[in-house]
Amino acid sequence: MEIYKIRQQVGQDGILHLDIPVGLSDREVEVMVIYQPMPSDLPRTVSLADLYGICADDPISIDDGGIDNTLDEDLAGAFE
Repeated sequence: MEIYKIRQQVGQDGILHLDIPVGLSDREVEVMVIYQPMPSDLPRTVSLADLYGICADDPISIDDGGIDNTLDEDLAGAFE
């Protein structure tokens, strides 16, 4: 038995869609779902799907100038 705890947004249609990879195929499983509405005053977590299209009004433009030579190529200390 595996237990997954996730937070998911219910769609405007009132349907909760769950995609849970279980690592099994062509097998019967028993599924138990318990849900609890979250208080609306809690900050909502942001998912990758929430970020889709956020730059639509500010697209990235690439010109013929290429890469600026003044950029720092030395990454020493960048990941410490």
